Amino acid sequence: MTQAKQRFLSFDEYLTYDDGTEALYELFNGELIEVPPESGQNTEIAVFLLLQFAAIVGHLRVRPHGLELEVRGEPRNRYPGLTILREEHVSQLQRRNMVRLSMAPPLLVVEVVSPGELQRDRDYIIAKRSQYGAIAVLEYWIVDPEIEIISVCELGSDEYQVTQFRGSDRIVSATFKDLHLTAEQVLNAGG
Repeated sequence: MTQAKQRFLSFDEYLTYDDGTEALYELFNGELIEVPPESGQNTEIAVFLLLQFAAIVGHLRVRPHGLELEVRGEPRNRYPGLTILREEHVSQLQRRNMVRLSMAPPLLVVEVVSPGELQRDRDYIIAKRSQYGAIAVLEYWIVDPEIEIISVCELGSDEYQVTQFRGSDRIVSATFKDLHLTAEQVLNAGG
């Protein structure tokens, strides 16, 4: 006997779902798509950045993979590798670790590109960039350990302007001017 997949008619209905596991899901066209676990290298880079940003903004405002962002389009939610929150988010996220559309957008979203073609496509797809832009995330980083490039995307009037950093290039962030890191330091965080 085949069991029917769980379908959700609304995002609010999805928010009440609990399967009793620690699995993370994106809601795509009413169906749950399990988010694959992060690789060890991705986790090491995200933790390195977490510590760097925590020194600037405080540890409560830096959230690793697991923070959920409600976005427009499909899927309806994303799980960035690292998110830098606004101060008001800390109290707003006490019940659920999720930034809703009704809240101010995060200050920064970082995606660490996972190994493998399918995962690379997920992290580079234009949909992700347009979804972050649509909720007005001012700065969005794509950290790519495989090709050793960090792309810093700053939201302009209608789209992200992208600057790439590699090797000993100092990463320039319009939002976090006190950040003093090179691309090499970030990319070699796990090495």
